[in-house]
Amino acid sequence: MVKNGAMNVVFALVLAASYTDAFNVVSIPSNSYAVAIHSAVTKTAAPKWNKNSSELFAVKKGKKSKGKGKGKNIKVGRSTGKGFGQPGTKEVVSNLATKTMDDASTRILGQALNNAQVNTKQQDEFWEIIPALIHSRFPQATDLELKRIAGMMSYTLDPEDNPVEASIVDDPYRPHQDIHAYMPNLGSTKPFHDPNQLRLCKLLRENYDTIVEEYHALLEKDAQDRFQSVTSMNYDSGWKTMVLFYNGHRIDSFPYHLCPVTTKILETVPLAGRIAGFNRQSPNSGIPLHSDGNNMWLTCQMGIHVPSDHTKAWIRVGPETRNWKNGECLLYDTTYEHETFNESLDEERVVLHVDFFNTLEMTELEIDIMTYIYDMKEKFMKAEGVTKVGSQIL
Repeated sequence: MVKNGAMNVVFALVLAASYTDAFNVVSIPSNSYAVAIHSAVTKTAAPKWNKNSSELFAVKKGKKSKGKGKGKNIKVGRSTGKGFGQPGTKEVVSNLATKTMDDASTRILGQALNNAQVNTKQQDEFWEIIPALIHSRFPQATDLELKRIAGMMSYTLDPEDNPVEASIVDDPYRPHQDIHAYMPNLGSTKPFHDPNQLRLCKLLRENYDTIVEEYHALLEKDAQDRFQSVTSMNYDSGWKTMVLFYNGHRIDSFPYHLCPVTTKILETVPLAGRIAGFNRQSPNSGIPLHSDGNNMWLTCQMGIHVPSDHTKAWIRVGPETRNWKNGECLLYDTTYEHETFNESLDEERVVLHVDFFNTLEMTELEIDIMTYIYDMKEKFMKAEGVTKVGSQIL
């Protein structure tokens, strides 16, 4: 269970976030629970992906309604000793915190947590707070709607008793031993998907010329060389990335004014967990065979500058090999083993790379919840003292 010293603060913040538009907490215990939760519930609302939006711009979250009934006027007070501004604050907070935790423990996410703890006899400080946080943040979500989220939690906490489905285990091109983040029952998949299914790919194709111009503007007008190797594997593989989005959010101080159209298009899909940005592959180099163990993601890449003989630049995903072309997208599933190579001896290969949640199979609610979990995990890790959160959050 969550440490007693932090429990009241954690759940007071969660409950306050559920019932008020704005609040201020001055005194917070210096532990990872309180810091992570305080950071999460007081942050500025992020752009919200909406699959039904016909606009190029991301849809912004509106203000949270104050709610109805008991507790609607709850305010978090400043550190005056009065807490919520009324007598008996400690008792109120304690009771509400206990009720929230108890309610969550009887729901499907709490049951997944409890079963994992019984089976493994282990506790995980981060996942212990997640059921109550999700039920506070998404109070209308039913257990049926949360079933696959619960399955994801069960696999994360106890993979031995919740193995991946047979279709993955039996596929020689999907190394199931590499799966580290898994949501069950996402349906059938394949190495490459039809990019015409996604509005993202349509927008990228239609704005190819502008995106190329913005890429060159970043190269020419930005004083900082922002290309980096985002994984250790890439250091020796000639692949470097100019990251526009990292773990689902914008990069501090990045010159987005130089690439407004590219930025707006990327924000039309739910980014989380990995990166979106421009990838450069040096001549006569490639990424070695590997797989990415998260079945909740898809990857889209559009050719920006492909060698004049485009057959020289290829990617193999599972048993299929395809080539990049300028202005065209490839959409693929990285749980399959994959490798790339640029066989050109004098031309680099540049693509716009986008990792995003699988909008073909996941519901909007599932994506909103997973985005929230990723955001919380990053804040939790930073509160634990991790100065740079790696590309693999879950």
